Amino acid sequence: MNKGKYYLTTAIAYTSGKPHIGNTYEIVLADSIVRFKKLNGYDVYFQTGTDEHGQKIQIKAEEAGKTPQEFVDEIAAEIKRIWDLMNTSYDKFVRTTDPEHVKSVQKIFKKLYDQGDIYKGYYEGWYCTPDEAFFTDSQLVDGKCPDCGREVHMAREDAYFFKMSNYADRLMKHIEENPKFIQPESRKNEMVNNFIKPGLQDLCVSRTSFDWGVPVTFDEGHVVYVWIDALSNYITFLGYDTEGNHGDLYKKYWPADVHLIGKDILRFHTIYWPILLMALGEELPKQVFGHPWLLIGDGKMSKSKGNVIYADDLVDLFGVDAIRYFVLHEMPFASDGTLTYDLVIERINSDLANILGNLVNRTISMTNKYFDGEILAPTAHEPIDDELIKLALDTSLKVEKKMEELKVSDSIDEIFTLLRRSNKYIDETQPWVLGKDESKRERLGTVLYNLLESIRIAAVLLEPFLPETA
Repeated sequence: MNKGKYYLTTAIAYTSGKPHIGNTYEIVLADSIVRFKKLNGYDVYFQTGTDEHGQKIQIKAEEAGKTPQEFVDEIAAEIKRIWDLMNTSYDKFVRTTDPEHVKSVQKIFKKLYDQGDIYKGYYEGWYCTPDEAFFTDSQLVDGKCPDCGREVHMAREDAYFFKMSNYADRLMKHIEENPKFIQPESRKNEMVNNFIKPGLQDLCVSRTSFDWGVPVTFDEGHVVYVWIDALSNYITFLGYDTEGNHGDLYKKYWPADVHLIGKDILRFHTIYWPILLMALGEELPKQVFGHPWLLIGDGKMSKSKGNVIYADDLVDLFGVDAIRYFVLHEMPFASDGTLTYDLVIERINSDLANILGNLVNRTISMTNKYFDGEILAPTAHEPIDDELIKLALDTSLKVEKKMEELKVSDSIDEIFTLLRRSNKYIDETQPWVLGKDESKRERLGTVLYNLLESIRIAAVLLEPFLPETA
């Protein structure tokens, strides 16, 4: 049964270095959502990839004694390796250095310029090199970058600007008429109150202080800044064309059903990107979901703090599904989650080994012991079975409802409620006692059938989250 199309994207990973487990969380979260959609009969297209231009990359490449292209080739390969290691089922891994993408970005920039949305000016202000962003005096926090906390310096640069204010009212109207457009709700309030209502500044969309980017075709020395280059990947790789001669993938899958991104880049995806699409005359994505961060102890992961943990190191210690389970279960819907080695071990022992593993092991062992692995038809029902049967049948609907809201952690909780109840059912029915009495053989067969069916339902529902285990 085909329930229709479903197009989900992650943010594209910046190729300045190896992604840590906090970066990796997003691709695993996205993968669990699309796997669940496939399970439910949707025609899914899942896109991820790498953002490969910018001053930071040019500087890092120089420091490494490599060309920027050589540098991003290595990092992109490493990112793809980790995404594959985590068993993610993306359909397309995109790279913004792709020549076709570069051409599309140049056409988009020219179209926006020709229709008067982009004009030439200059930028002067406090500049943060790591974030490649200018800030005003009022935006600085203790004289430093409000985004990363690093030092800033005064800079002036010729640049092209996009007239954001031309579309602010349309964007506000869209947000009001589409309450699910920005999720979770708290993120929507932040975008509206902190950015849109105070008035949108014109957006710098070209740079001249570095050359590792998409060249502006009609003004030598300018490269297209990250906003148009990186954000447009969601349409360019589907075959978007500025003249309307779109490719089949674009016609089939756009608009995106969900852009899944970190909460720190929500502004770019809920203000800049929708306005760019409005200017191009294209439909807006149905939803932008800003997921929380995975913290180490009580702080955000960063190489400068020396508290970075990498996915491949965790997988070497605990296995892919154990780490998928941890990051998906420990991240609440709208608040940050925490990762420590002790917490990972605790969750594996209590949830995966004890609740899930113990249940499966006991049930299969008893089925082998008493019936040589044969499953008997449930012919000896008793009222004590009703609660487990009802819960097992209801769990699918509960999980589907939670997943509609992208509440992945809550969905896993629903499945583990069924597994816990199944363990309790073993204690209530005491199959080992029934096994000693030949006259209770049918009843024993029914008890084991109920347990096996509950495990089967749980296994099907767990597949999007723990594909190898299920």
